[in-house]
Amino acid sequence: MAAYLQWRRFVFFDRETVREPSGPDGAGAKPFALPPGIAVCDSGRGSLVWGFFFSFLFFSFFFFLFSHMCLNCDLNMDGQIWFLPRSLQLSSFQAYKLRVTHLYQLKQHSILVSIGEDEEGINPLVKVWNLEKRDGGNPLCTRIFPAIPGNKPTVVSCLTVHENLNFMAIGFADGSVVLTKGDITRDRHSKTQILREGSYPVTGLAFRQSGKATHLFVVTTENIQSYMLSVKDYPHLELDTHGCGLRCSSLSDPSQDLQFIVAGNECVYLYQPDERGPCFAFEGQKLIVHWYRGYLIIVSKDRKTSPKSEFAGNEAQNSDKQVLNIYDLCNKFIAYSSIFDDIVDVLAEWGSLYVLTRDGKIHVLQEKDTQTKLEACKFMLFRKNLFEMAINLAKSHHLDSDGLSEIFRQYGDHLYNKGNHDGAIQQYIRTIGKLEPSYVIRKFLDAQRIHNLTAYLQMLHLQSLANADHTTLLLNCYTKLKDSSKLEEFIKTSESEVHFDVETAIKVLRQAGYYSHAVYLAEKHEHHEWYLKIQLEDIKNYQEALQYIGKLPFEQAESNMKRYGKILMHHVPNETTELLKILCTDYRPSGCNEGPGMLEGKKANSEEFIPVFANNSRELKAFLEHMTEVQADSPQGVYDTLLELRLQNWAHEQDEQIKEKLHNEALTLLKSGRFKTVFDKALVLCQMHNFKDGVLYLYEQGKLFQQIMHYHMQNEQYKKVIEVCELYGDQEACLWEQALGYFARKEENCKEYIAAVLKHIENKNLMPPLLVVQTLAHNSTATLSVIKDYLVNKLQKQSRQIEQDEQRIQKYREETTRIRLEIEELKASPKIFQKTKCSICTSALELPSVHFLCGHSFHQHCFESYSESDSECPTCMPENRKVMDMIRAQEQKTDLHDQFQHQLKCSNDGFSVVADYFGRGVFNKLTLITDLPSGKTATTTIEAGLQRERLIHTKRST
Repeated sequence: MAAYLQWRRFVFFDRETVREPSGPDGAGAKPFALPPGIAVCDSGRGSLVWGFFFSFLFFSFFFFLFSHMCLNCDLNMDGQIWFLPRSLQLSSFQAYKLRVTHLYQLKQHSILVSIGEDEEGINPLVKVWNLEKRDGGNPLCTRIFPAIPGNKPTVVSCLTVHENLNFMAIGFADGSVVLTKGDITRDRHSKTQILREGSYPVTGLAFRQSGKATHLFVVTTENIQSYMLSVKDYPHLELDTHGCGLRCSSLSDPSQDLQFIVAGNECVYLYQPDERGPCFAFEGQKLIVHWYRGYLIIVSKDRKTSPKSEFAGNEAQNSDKQVLNIYDLCNKFIAYSSIFDDIVDVLAEWGSLYVLTRDGKIHVLQEKDTQTKLEACKFMLFRKNLFEMAINLAKSHHLDSDGLSEIFRQYGDHLYNKGNHDGAIQQYIRTIGKLEPSYVIRKFLDAQRIHNLTAYLQMLHLQSLANADHTTLLLNCYTKLKDSSKLEEFIKTSESEVHFDVETAIKVLRQAGYYSHAVYLAEKHEHHEWYLKIQLEDIKNYQEALQYIGKLPFEQAESNMKRYGKILMHHVPNETTELLKILCTDYRPSGCNEGPGMLEGKKANSEEFIPVFANNSRELKAFLEHMTEVQADSPQGVYDTLLELRLQNWAHEQDEQIKEKLHNEALTLLKSGRFKTVFDKALVLCQMHNFKDGVLYLYEQGKLFQQIMHYHMQNEQYKKVIEVCELYGDQEACLWEQALGYFARKEENCKEYIAAVLKHIENKNLMPPLLVVQTLAHNSTATLSVIKDYLVNKLQKQSRQIEQDEQRIQKYREETTRIRLEIEELKASPKIFQKTKCSICTSALELPSVHFLCGHSFHQHCFESYSESDSECPTCMPENRKVMDMIRAQEQKTDLHDQFQHQLKCSNDGFSVVADYFGRGVFNKLTLITDLPSGKTATTTIEAGLQRERLIHTKRST
């Protein structure tokens, strides 16, 4: 029964006596004195509240029933209610005419409920006061009604009010309880009824609100009951068959689950609405019980000076000394204990406890702050190794995590020094997040303690506080322990439970040879590069790696194929080629759940994957041909590479049939029109592989007709040279001249080809005869008979031309003579205009009309409409202008010659004048290059001849 004596005792409260404010002189303040005769007390809303009564008859009757209340009243005050605010300025008002017997101050509302008497006899009245409203300077009384139900006289023993103002319960000495339901501040909205009747005085009442359920605890001197007020008919349950005295019951706060506390002389019991809870063996006669901030406050008689009473509530026989104990039921220690003289009540207000004693003093108990309390008890607890109690104490006082972590660390150090490594690691685990992990890790690096280190590192990861080094260390622990199950459990967690650096874990597992675990981790957490690196470099599973790439999103699949494509092509060329075809055309990740059309396909640049096919020409050819078939707009590099590949195959092929097929494929590709922008590159490829048809085709497409002819000249294909001239001579006339020069330099008998060229030159009049003779003079095999016909025909044409020119000259002379005669006639004789029709509209000529000496006549309106000048005939004007242009051109040439002669004579530097006119092209004339330096090769001779022919052509054009 003395178990509580084993509880640790602390001093968590500071005791002081309330003193009056200091005077102006600064003298020491004296203790504050309460008015005598306090009968009832309460507190709340910033004040301490008490009341008085003086009726000796009432007091004697009340003392006879409840002598344990120990009321030594001075019967000299009336029914006033007094208020003591924090400023210690007392105030009061007249509540009743005779006496105040009960007070209840609500904590959440400024409502005070009192019970007292206004007349002699047992007729108590209940008054409800609104402290925020005033009536003549006093609080407003909102409601008055009799407390006794019916006409049965009985004394009120206790009072309680629900904080929601919808319930009020009054207990009586005859065992009955009256319940008021509804708004207790108004008569209209409330209903009063008798809840119970009994034979034992009611000593305590308390409302308990849990969610929507409302309970009323009723305790008498003999039993304890619980009423369910939120259910119709208010069902009740008897919780126990013993009770307590007045003021020996209270309701705990939520920290103790709102349990109803009943303090008997042997034990303190806790009750739920439907059952009894734990009990505590606190001996001694209990006088007052309160609950304050998680503490149980009990005022009992001092057993050292006063014998134990047989009945609860009996007054002390030998002494008024009383003990006030403050218990922490959760942590099982006494937070404070002190002896007082005749305690009237213990009130809680302004964050402190106020102890009112019968001698008129007020003692304040101020709880120490958490840090001070812990510092006060820490030394004792740690010295006695009571770490668990220290931890519970710190938690109950809401010590911050840093303070708790320090206690856990010291507890762990204590266990570690004792050799209890398992217990120590559990305490160190509780410091995670506050204590530096290296402090713990260094203690457990010994191989024999690797299990403890593993447990600590596991928890470090679970709380997502591990770094890469911690992950490495934990995985190394698993591998050294060869604990595959723990290793799998660690890595095979769900995505939301990953508490480690995945990349670090993969590295460690790979280094330790746990390839399957590393691959699993890389695949699960989408570390694609690590997955492929392990599959290709360690496991050598190329097929699996290729399939994995096919499941990746487009961007990642593209980058990984660029990185690992060569390795895959070397080992699985066919499958790799197929994946590349898909990747570069219409890629969709394999296994994608999107329906057709839901996920738009993407395509990579096929040109970027050509290096992947190094040393795999067959697969490269298949890939490139596929791309050109399905994507005509493939990059130019694809066509260039395919052309080069086909040319290589053609050049190295020995089988004639296959070679012909490859020849046609290469030529078809050239004719596809994809090489217009890279003409030079395609031409170089064809020349490198000696692909004659391709070279000639490209020359033709580039209009390089001279190169085509040079090609045939170099290969001495005389007929091809003539064919080129016939095909392209109209577009580039110099081809015939170059052909003539080519054949003229040949020492072979090329009379047939020279004759063909000369015939065309003669027909087109491409070269002067003298130049033809000079050109052929270099050929030792060409005789005069070769150009005989050419020269004869040329001379005959020139003779005919001379005859035509002489006839034209004669014609111009006759015309000139005729015109001169007309001019003389016009000057000497009158001109008769006999035209009857207008020369423009051919209509009959009418006045006004316009006539010209040339013989044309016009209507005046026709002339004005069509004539550009008033002095010129519209009909003759075009021909006249031609003549005038010719005359002006001749005059300009005459002026240029005269000007040149004048400048040449007058200038000091005649050479500069000649150079200036030479730059204008005045002295342009045909220049022939007929002789070649000796000692040149045949190729040099051909090139020199071509240059000469180009120069001739250029001069002729000029």
